[in-house]
Amino acid sequence: MAHAHSHGHGHSHGDGHAHTHAHAHSPSRDTERGALKTALVLIVVFMLAEVVAGVLASSLALLSDAAHMLTDAVALAMALAAARLAQRPAGGALTYGLGRAEILSAQANGVTLLVLSVLIVVDAIRRLVSPPTVSGEPVLIVALVGIVVNLAAARVLARGSGERRSLNVEGSYRHILTDLYGFIATAIAAGVILATGFSRADPIASLIIAALLLSAAYGLLKESGRVFMEAAPTGCDPEEIGRTLAGQPGVVEVHDLHVWEVTSGFPALSAHVVVRAGDDCHERRRALQRVVTDRFGIRHTTLQVDHEAATQRPLQIELPSRK
Repeated sequence: MAHAHSHGHGHSHGDGHAHTHAHAHSPSRDTERGALKTALVLIVVFMLAEVVAGVLASSLALLSDAAHMLTDAVALAMALAAARLAQRPAGGALTYGLGRAEILSAQANGVTLLVLSVLIVVDAIRRLVSPPTVSGEPVLIVALVGIVVNLAAARVLARGSGERRSLNVEGSYRHILTDLYGFIATAIAAGVILATGFSRADPIASLIIAALLLSAAYGLLKESGRVFMEAAPTGCDPEEIGRTLAGQPGVVEVHDLHVWEVTSGFPALSAHVVVRAGDDCHERRRALQRVVTDRFGIRHTTLQVDHEAATQRPLQIELPSRK
């Protein structure tokens, strides 16, 4: 009998999955892609100008900024490709679709930021030991223009993705934000060089940029790692969900509770629920699904609902209907 209830729920899970699938791919993904394209054009055009200026002025701060802008461009291109993949419908072996391509993209962004920061630190230390002559004027001009360009790109991404950015767009946004802070540090260093002739201000600025890159890399790797390790979404407490479900009318026990995130904005839950022997388990399941959706915002739920064992009854030999 218990098996029949579980089997019956299989059909309900199919309905729930269809509903969630529509929810996962909201129209905002199209505007996110438009924002990513605009930001990519801004970044690539400015990066090319910055590489030329960095070489002519022998400024590591400018070249490290340019290298970071190259990773910005790669990050934005990957984010665009991932967003396109994530919109493909589920099918074949990929029953969740390609939503996690966005999380892979965010993790790759984190790794590139990490590698880049280490390379900048090594070069900055070398330049602190034997500082080259740095031309302050071109560095200052490029840094000030860089601040404007990155502000524009950050604004485009913030407006194009709304309040709840996907982790994919968040990765690109953090790239651009750290670049913005890097340009501010570079502009200050150029001002110091112009005022005092202290050339070591340039590698010091590049060390500040490396620290910013490390911080952004840590955040992205931690958050994408949480998704890949099937951790509950940030701000979602599985124990609280379990207590809430166990406290609902007619529920005897809740176990095998799992809460995870398929991709950004797509949380999922599964659990085995035992209800009182005489209850309508299908109605109980529907009520529990409503609670999970209304209280915790989780629309993709798989609940196996069984009756508790009735000890006073003889053994049931009724077989579940085969469908």
